[in-house]
Amino acid sequence: MSDIAGKVAWVTGASSGLGERFARVLADAGAVVALSARRVERLQALAAEIAAAGGRAVVVPMDATLVADIRAAAERIEAELGAVDILVNNAGISRQARLEAFSEGDFDAVLDTNLKGPFFAAQAAAQQMIRAGRGGRIVNIGSIASFRTIGHQAPYAMAKAGIAMMTQCMAREWGRHGINTNAICPGYIKTEIGGEFWGTEAGEKLVASLPRRRLGEPRDLDALLLLLASGEAARFINGAAIVADDGLMAF
Repeated sequence: MSDIAGKVAWVTGASSGLGERFARVLADAGAVVALSARRVERLQALAAEIAAAGGRAVVVPMDATLVADIRAAAERIEAELGAVDILVNNAGISRQARLEAFSEGDFDAVLDTNLKGPFFAAQAAAQQMIRAGRGGRIVNIGSIASFRTIGHQAPYAMAKAGIAMMTQCMAREWGRHGINTNAICPGYIKTEIGGEFWGTEAGEKLVASLPRRRLGEPRDLDALLLLLASGEAARFINGAAIVADDGLMAF
């Protein structure tokens, strides 16, 4: 995976959870990482920690629901670091409600953050990759919800299903430019976002129903991320939506 060293990697949703972990992993592998999210203070703290560990990261604030913000962030990255080589399309949110009670505002927030934003971030990155003429790697973050329903989170599942198809469309159109587009579709991972839930009775019941009665940890996705971000190792992997769920989809 040594060909990640020196590459420009853009991670969206980098202020917490999987995005924060992905940024650290890519920086440890030698990439120069552009950190994007709305919570600037968290990004600055992460950039400082990466620098203290010997890596390099720059903070590029961005609202993933605003196309103008996405395009401005991409332009700034290209101007300061060079064309994007690796995009990790991680920004995402969830809202819970029964179908009959889902509000228009929550619906728009979920679809804009989880599907519209990733589409235009990938578009902006791909435009740079095509101009630079050296290919690139796009890693979209899907979910097991890309392939199965999750109670009271229909718009989230709809958006993540869209991520899986978006990945295939991008692989088909951009593959000729040397751009490989794939998706990581995690199962239940213990992160800050769901932290309180896992300690509740409902959370414990869900964990008890999993094949190996355990949650994943962000580090469980490290190797898959590094594989899909690699130039040579991932040469023949394009258009895949790879499930990493500890066997949940098998049940």
